[in-house]
Amino acid sequence: MDIKHSLKQRIVIVFALMSTLVAGVFAVGIIATVHVVEKRLTTISLGGNLHRQLTQDRIEDWRHRPEKDELFYADDGIGDVAMSDDLKNLEPGFQEFFRGKKEYYAMVETVGDRRYVLLRDQRKFEKRERILFGVVLVGFILSVLLAILLGRLLASRVMAPVSRLAGQVRHRDQLLEMAPTLADDYARDEVGALARSFDETLGRLRAALGREKLFTSDVSHELRTPLMVLATSCELLLEYPRLDERSRTQVQRISKATAGMNQLVETFLLLARTEGKNAPQGQRASVVQVAEELLEVWRVPIEEKGIQFVYVPCEGAEKLTYNAPLLRSVMGNLLRNAWHYTDHGAICLTLNPHGFSVEDSGIGIPQEKQQAMFQPFVRGDEQRGEGLGLGLSLVQRICANQGWSVTLTSREPAGCCFTVVLEAAEQSLG
Repeated sequence: MDIKHSLKQRIVIVFALMSTLVAGVFAVGIIATVHVVEKRLTTISLGGNLHRQLTQDRIEDWRHRPEKDELFYADDGIGDVAMSDDLKNLEPGFQEFFRGKKEYYAMVETVGDRRYVLLRDQRKFEKRERILFGVVLVGFILSVLLAILLGRLLASRVMAPVSRLAGQVRHRDQLLEMAPTLADDYARDEVGALARSFDETLGRLRAALGREKLFTSDVSHELRTPLMVLATSCELLLEYPRLDERSRTQVQRISKATAGMNQLVETFLLLARTEGKNAPQGQRASVVQVAEELLEVWRVPIEEKGIQFVYVPCEGAEKLTYNAPLLRSVMGNLLRNAWHYTDHGAICLTLNPHGFSVEDSGIGIPQEKQQAMFQPFVRGDEQRGEGLGLGLSLVQRICANQGWSVTLTSREPAGCCFTVVLEAAEQSLG
């Protein structure tokens, strides 16, 4: 499992691991050195004591022991006590020797045919070793805790300029043209190099945003003229007295579509200019009004395809109003998506007190691809030639801007259901 830590945590972890390694090496080295030195000194001390015992002028002086924790044995019975069989089997020289649960250091020497053994009790050494081990363990723990504390302090100081730089980059004003450069506040080190890279990147981003604003403004300006021509032509055609009823109905549909296009152009221009903030409130309409408008637009093409179009209204939904162009764009794109990917069955538009849903019996969208469907240029069925994969992305952007939510679920045995929830914070009584 890939566990991700912040840079500050990584610095603390590195300090702790490094100190643990160094303290562990020192602790093992101290213990090993003490053990080796102790064994060496004990060998020299026991050998010297045994030699002094053997050089006494009188045999009865052998009972005199320089150390209280030492026992002297001789195989002829002279000594502390008679030599037992386990002592007789010891090899000459220094060695460790166990008698029951007690551990001794033993120095064995043979002079002629006689064997002499000097034993020293290890309990005093074991006690000193336990104290040493305790001191080393406490020092090891304290060194690790001190390393963690120092690591946190140093990490905070090291990460302070990085955190400050991150805050400056996240600040909204940094995208403005008059925003000061970041690199001037930092030294010419790695953080300064990072700040200069951010300055260059933010500069390119400002230029891209500027070009996007100019593009949306140009598109809006250039589309107004043909839309105005369409609207004026529709008005003139509607005033023509010899226009039959069928033609008049078609002209009225063209006029409504032109007005809707003009509102969408204005709305999209506002969305681009607000840079993610809520778009200003313009023309408002209820879900029922928008649904009935779109029924007139989509009923004919849906039924011409041999698909049943079902509309389920909701009582009380007409009391709440929303941004009409944006709501019309969301609902219209979902209906267009359902019409495009459904070849038989039915499409159902259902209103509810909190929003609406669009269900279809089309080809459906696999579970693993549902989240990606709201990304730009992602299409449900790549084999279908029409569409650029921008409709659902536009729906997602409008919902995010207005505080609405859109979810996608699968239907059985096939098809999709898009549910849009319109937040109460964006609603007002009509």
